[in-house]
Amino acid sequence: MKNIHGLTQAEAEKKLQKDGLNEVPEPKYSFWKEFAGKLWNLSAWILEGALLLEFALGKWIQSLFVLGMLLFAAWNGASKKKQSRRVLDTISHQLTPMVAVERDGKWIKINSKQLVVGDLIDLQRGDVLAADAKIVQGELSFDESSITGESNAVKKDVDQEAYAGTTVVSGHGLAIITATGKNSRSGKTINLINNSAAPGHLQQLLTKIIYYLCLLDGVLTLVIIIASFIKGGNFNTFINMLPFLAMMFIASIPVAMPSTFALSNSYEATRLSKEGVLTADLTGIQDAANLNLLLLDKTGTITENKTAVASWNNLSDLNDSELLSLITAATDKHNPGIIDTAIDEFAEANKVKILSTENFTPFTSDLGYSMAETNNHNIKLGSFKQLSMIDESAEDKIKNINFKAGRSVACLIDDQLAGIFILQDKIRSDSRQALNDLKKRGIRPIMLTGDNRRTAEAVAEEVGLNGKVISIHDFDDTIDVNNIAGIADVLPEDKLRMVKFFQEKGFIVGMTGDGVNDSPALKQAEVGIAVSNAADVAKRSSKMVLLDDGLTSIIKILDAGHRVYQRMTTWSLTKLARTAELTMLLTFGYLFFDYIPMALNAMVIYTVMNNMVTMMIGTDRTHISYKPENWNMAKLAKIAFSLAAGWTVIGMIFLFFLNTHGYSHGVISTMIYVYLVLSAMLIVLITRTRKYFWQDYPSKLVGIVQIVDILLTFILALFGLAMTKIGFSALGLTIIVALAAAVIIDLFYQPIMKNR
Repeated sequence: MKNIHGLTQAEAEKKLQKDGLNEVPEPKYSFWKEFAGKLWNLSAWILEGALLLEFALGKWIQSLFVLGMLLFAAWNGASKKKQSRRVLDTISHQLTPMVAVERDGKWIKINSKQLVVGDLIDLQRGDVLAADAKIVQGELSFDESSITGESNAVKKDVDQEAYAGTTVVSGHGLAIITATGKNSRSGKTINLINNSAAPGHLQQLLTKIIYYLCLLDGVLTLVIIIASFIKGGNFNTFINMLPFLAMMFIASIPVAMPSTFALSNSYEATRLSKEGVLTADLTGIQDAANLNLLLLDKTGTITENKTAVASWNNLSDLNDSELLSLITAATDKHNPGIIDTAIDEFAEANKVKILSTENFTPFTSDLGYSMAETNNHNIKLGSFKQLSMIDESAEDKIKNINFKAGRSVACLIDDQLAGIFILQDKIRSDSRQALNDLKKRGIRPIMLTGDNRRTAEAVAEEVGLNGKVISIHDFDDTIDVNNIAGIADVLPEDKLRMVKFFQEKGFIVGMTGDGVNDSPALKQAEVGIAVSNAADVAKRSSKMVLLDDGLTSIIKILDAGHRVYQRMTTWSLTKLARTAELTMLLTFGYLFFDYIPMALNAMVIYTVMNNMVTMMIGTDRTHISYKPENWNMAKLAKIAFSLAAGWTVIGMIFLFFLNTHGYSHGVISTMIYVYLVLSAMLIVLITRTRKYFWQDYPSKLVGIVQIVDILLTFILALFGLAMTKIGFSALGLTIIVALAAAVIIDLFYQPIMKNR
């Protein structure tokens, strides 16, 4: 087995040209399949029911409008799904695993898509196999649940096949690639993206909004029906009113909501990818706005992802150069970890020859050390605790060594303790400021580390983490979370228990991690964040993947979450307020003036125009909030219906004026239509900012669509298209009333909006 070698670069390139990349193109996105799917959901069913009703009543023009809305909703939803998928697909290419492969006799790391049949690859715990391969050295265990559904680990010996998409759960070895891409058993490339474009809690929000609006419409419809019979109406009167009642329900449907969410999320995912954060699950962006507790790995996040030898002690009879050279033989040259790299760099800095040997056994957590045979010596490199069990005299040799100064690594030469390295992680220059920023946002940062408590306390003090640092052994249900700065002596398997503990305490938990054993905790956390050097399986379990070390990128995730939250809050308030205003104004108009003061055609056009604007809210400018958010639908509904009440009261006063000053029903209908369109546009401007609406401005897209909607409204009203024609004086009066109403309402509600 010692003479196993991989391909040359020339051979690999030739095979790559012949066989293609190691990937299986995903099934092409079917626009029409997605389009058809959009015609089968709650919102679509309400529209389809209204369409059948309008058709049965012989309202052909209205039927065409409803059909247009239905088809537009399906087309728009399918288009935004395509756009969202394109964004995630682009990001997924950056999450493709890197593989350790031997080319031209040298070990290098390449993108897994560049693998070809015949490549010799190195496999270790946490790797996700990128192609089918035959084990040629070592004994490994694989999680094959991705292809068999069985969760139990499967052991593989030399000459046995391992399959693409499976994960190495233990062991270390070499394998030769036997099949790539579509020829592999799984028939699919490894994809680290969870294409979750319809997050569950946002779907619940959509359902709640429909519930509130349908409840309001149901009550007002019942009021109109009862009033019509009290006023002397009969069954024919009821039949004639059905198209209007149907349109009231149609106006309640959040046609644009899924598209708005998809647009906002994909917009932020694209933005984050340019800022060094890859989004593996869109729910990670939304949940970031609610985050109030963050568990942070010390290494690679608070400290630099680089460990250096701070000091070392030669406890052998060999001179320093001879000992260091022997020790380098026990460092991993195929897949070096941070400790391997630190020791090799220390040796290079001391101009010591780095040795390499074929008789090398890599480190595993079960073994507790790596091992090499070279120059007639056996070298073991690992934890002092593990190695002291081999050399019983080890305790007597370390009395003058300060193990609390950093991380210790011991070395045995021929089973005798020969040296102790003390390694330290350097605090990142941005950590203190970033942690202060997190605390200002109402987030409790807690550092997790495998170091002892004293080392952890020193780091916590240096970066400004306030509170106690406790050992994981002292961690129990009575712990006061507000007084914890860090938890020491943490093993990877402890992290899942901690995430669940804090979630049970009511926290929305974020967590950073990099190892295989971090994966369950990363998946459990609302915002699981894999750091830049994370194992493939950790990245696959996370919602966000950092490309850069440090905490600054986490601040960017929080900002993205708050932007999405603010846009969706604006959308929810706008939808609830303008729909409630429409239904209440028409209901009270009928009760007081014996007719519905808006033409059916105008009602349909009004609904279409509003959906065009609210869809663009997903791109709107926002402000960043410095406290964790929460979706309090009852509070949002209260604010929205209060706003709607203000617009309705002013609208009723305006309606009373028109009815008592000689305006015809047709002219009144058009003027009320213009008033409702203007109020809808102004509600967007009021709810999108915590300033007065005239002190802030929307994004370019929102502004353009609003201007287009208003101009179309004026043209339809002035030329009498699909409604009664009105003159410039009537239009001007309506504009003045709407603007005055907006100013009065904003002066009254701005303090409420500021503290929403």
